[in-house]
Amino acid sequence: MSTPDPVLSTFVRDHVPLEIDKLFRACVKQAASDLHLKVGRPPMVRVKGTLRPLNRGPIDAEEMVNLIFPMMNERHRAQFMENGGSDFAHRMEVDGEYWRFRVNVLQAMGQVGMVARRVSNSIPDFKGLFLPESMEGLCKYDQGMVLLAGPTGSGKTTTIASMLNWINQNYRKHILTLEDPVEFVYTEDKCLINQREVGIDVKDFGHGMRQAVREDPDIILLGEMRDEETFSTALQAAETGHLVFGTIHASTAASCIGRILDLFPEEQHASLRSAIAMNMKGVVAQKLLPSIRPGVPRVPTCEVMIFNPTIRKLILEAEDSKLSDAIRIGIEEGMQDFTMSLKSLIDQELIDRETAFSAAPNIEALKMALKGIDVRQPGIL
Repeated sequence: MSTPDPVLSTFVRDHVPLEIDKLFRACVKQAASDLHLKVGRPPMVRVKGTLRPLNRGPIDAEEMVNLIFPMMNERHRAQFMENGGSDFAHRMEVDGEYWRFRVNVLQAMGQVGMVARRVSNSIPDFKGLFLPESMEGLCKYDQGMVLLAGPTGSGKTTTIASMLNWINQNYRKHILTLEDPVEFVYTEDKCLINQREVGIDVKDFGHGMRQAVREDPDIILLGEMRDEETFSTALQAAETGHLVFGTIHASTAASCIGRILDLFPEEQHASLRSAIAMNMKGVVAQKLLPSIRPGVPRVPTCEVMIFNPTIRKLILEAEDSKLSDAIRIGIEEGMQDFTMSLKSLIDQELIDRETAFSAAPNIEALKMALKGIDVRQPGIL
C-alpha cells in the first residue's frame, strides 16, 4: 500500500464520490494505464498498450456531460469553454490506496470526451524501469539542463520522477517542481521538495519560473518545453547555477536540437546554439514498447546523448546531421542510440525481435548489431 499523502488524504476524505469514479476504479482494478471516454462508444481502457472496452454500453452525450463536468472546478470549465480542452489532476481512493489521474477533457466533432492517465503510486528506480546506467550520471550535476524527449505516453514523466527520486535519496538539496498538473507526489527523504501546480499554486509557468529564482532551489522540474518563453526562462535558470529538468516532444535525442530552435526566430539561432552547447548536460529520448517478460507490461527503449566536447562542437557548428554518429561512438561516456538500446532489450529477453524491428529507426543497423557487427565504427552504416 502506498504511503498516504496528508494533503491528498484530506482531499479524498472530504471528496464527494462521483459517478465517474466507478470508471476510474475499474481502470485501477484492471491495471490499465489510460481511460478513454468518447460519445457513442463504451469506456475504453489501455492495458499493456492495447485498448479494450469496459463491459457496459456506449456513453451518450448527456451522460458524458454528467460524468465529466462534476469533477471540473470553475477554472477548468472556463478553460474548456475557451480553449476546447482542459488539463487537471483527479484524486481518489481505491481499497485504501490513493490514486492520481492526469485528466484531459477535450471536444471533438462538437462532443465532449476525456482521456485520463493513471499515475503510479510508487516511483520506480532506474533498475525497475530498465533504464540505462548512465541515467544516474545525469542526476549528479550541480547546474545545467537535462531534457527528456519523446511523444505523449512515452514514459518521460515517470523517468524524470525516477531521476528526481534518486536525487532525493542521495543529496540534501531543495527540489522545486512546476507542473500542469502535479502527477507524482514525492515523499521527502534527504531533500526538501516543493511541488507547485500551475493554475492552483501559481498563475502560469512564466510566473512560476520568475518566482523560482527567489525560492533558493537547487533542482527545478519544469514540465513541457512548450514555447519560447518557457525554454528561455529554463535556460536562464540553468545558466545561473540551477539543475533544470524538462520534457520536449522530439522523436530522437539529435532531433531535439532542431525542435528547440524551432521555438525561436531564426536570427536567435546562433546565440541559442551557444547557450545550449554551454548549458545542456544531456538529452534522453525514449519510447515505450510491449514487453514479453511476465509482470513487465512495457519497457522503454532509450537514446542517450551526453554533452561531451564532440557533441558541443557539432551543435556550435550547426552540424546536427552528425550527432547520431557521435552518439553511436560515445558508448564509453554513457551514450547509446536506439539500435544499441533495442539490442540490449532483446538480449535481456524483455522484448521480441518483431517488436524491436517495428520500433527500429534503422532496421539494417539492428540486423547487423544482432549479428555481432560493431555498428559504432564510423562509416559502417
